[in-house]
Amino acid sequence: MKGNKKDKLFQWTAGIVLTIGGILFVLPFFWMILSSFKMESEVIQIPPTLWPKEFTMENYKNLFENMNFGVYLKNTLIIVLFSFFGMFLNAMAGFGFAKYNFKGKESTFLLVLATMMIPSQVTMIPVYLILNKMNLTDTMLGIVLPGLVGAFGIFLFRQFMTTIPDEILEATRLDGASEFRIFLQIILPVSKPILAVQGILAFIGGWNSFLWPLIMANNERLYTLSVGLSLLKSQYGGNFALQMAGATFMVMPVIIIFIIFQKNIIENYTTSGSK
Repeated sequence: MKGNKKDKLFQWTAGIVLTIGGILFVLPFFWMILSSFKMESEVIQIPPTLWPKEFTMENYKNLFENMNFGVYLKNTLIIVLFSFFGMFLNAMAGFGFAKYNFKGKESTFLLVLATMMIPSQVTMIPVYLILNKMNLTDTMLGIVLPGLVGAFGIFLFRQFMTTIPDEILEATRLDGASEFRIFLQIILPVSKPILAVQGILAFIGGWNSFLWPLIMANNERLYTLSVGLSLLKSQYGGNFALQMAGATFMVMPVIIIFIIFQKNIIENYTTSGSK
């Protein structure tokens, strides 16, 4: 009986501590979102207010009318779309490593995995010099091209696709299906769980792209939302309401998508890592 009481006391204590910690963690985000609907005079008011006295969309209107956030949003969405196309290429590479036997397969796959140990910052200058020789600097193609494929995506697809029975593929080949048709009509539908996870990661990566677009773009017409938010901070550092609106517009899609699909992300990371 004493043991059960101690366990219940521990559970209640842990629950209370975690609840308080969760509230403290969420409170700054909640305040940021609500502050984006406040006037500047209310944001800097002391003592601060949590709930806006009067809701206003003026800050968001200012972002798109005076800060070119419409252009930044368009560029960011283009990068996200190319990230989805890169996910398709990663899936093809993972399928090749999982279901085909060719000379140098294992060593090539190890070489691909080895690239994961190289920080992206190390390769930025060589990649920039190569793209500069190809006259692709200050172009959208130069921004999206280096990120089309990645070793981590290939690894996850390969790990998942190795579990697909070879008998299914052989039966499809006997029916006269081409290899590309097998990939489209058999492999991709079966791989929906890992496609969902990679799609989420591709969206988050494309939406948050900052350093590479900043390096490649020479003017604002190719800037992304992350770069625009950095400009907003430097140019309007004293306008806290405007900064709250920009940060909210940048962060909320990622938070919403992660909350909705966090179970898929955690489950498939665990599954891929244990295979």
